[in-house]
Amino acid sequence: MILKQLHIFGDYLLLMGRAFHRPERIRMFFKKYYSEILALGLNSVGIVMLISLFIGAVICIQIKLNIQNVWMPSWVSGYTTREIMLLEFSSAIMCLILAGKVGSNIASELGTMRITQQIDALEIMGINSASYLILPKIAALVTFIPILVIFSVAAGITGAYCTAYFANIITPTDLTLGLQHNFTPWYFWMGVIKSLFFAFIIASVSSYHGYTVKGGSIEVGKASTSAVVACSVLILFSDVFLTQLLSDAQ
Repeated sequence: MILKQLHIFGDYLLLMGRAFHRPERIRMFFKKYYSEILALGLNSVGIVMLISLFIGAVICIQIKLNIQNVWMPSWVSGYTTREIMLLEFSSAIMCLILAGKVGSNIASELGTMRITQQIDALEIMGINSASYLILPKIAALVTFIPILVIFSVAAGITGAYCTAYFANIITPTDLTLGLQHNFTPWYFWMGVIKSLFFAFIIASVSSYHGYTVKGGSIEVGKASTSAVVACSVLILFSDVFLTQLLSDAQ
């Protein structure tokens, strides 16, 4: 079992070594880079903002109804909502969701190209298929996921304000005081920095599972599932170490 995992890890490193070679045609690289931003990044804005909007509202409601009491300041709900969105949800949890959406997309796309011999055709033409197909996906996700994190934080705070204005759970004044209380800018940058690592994990691991598919269409489905599971596990493990490391660096 351990030897098999080491073999997979070695294959992954070799593939990344090929993927990070200098693109043969810079113009073609940027063309694919922009198309990947559209396919993997911009198409995810809607789902990210929708989920964050409702999660921000639910967090605010739950804190107000189940935790806050007369012994706590009235702004606790806003403060807690901000900290949860900044420290974990908008970076780690949102990237777990994107691993399911984007990771399966990447794995199935490359897996389909592999079993239909499109990747073999690129190799026959003398093109570094790993660099041509994988590098634009990694660059696009690493570029755009931090932007999705910002959108997620903004949508979560908007959801909290929706509970204040429309549900009368907390007053807008108390919510604003909580959001502004003892704000630490480094917490925002922690989420952005962690999202860069998570973006690389999603893009590279999913690409590996799709690129190395062997067999037919059934194996493509299995590769997509394996990619999502592997990305989720790696994101959770790396989140623990990155949180500790970045907290110490504060």
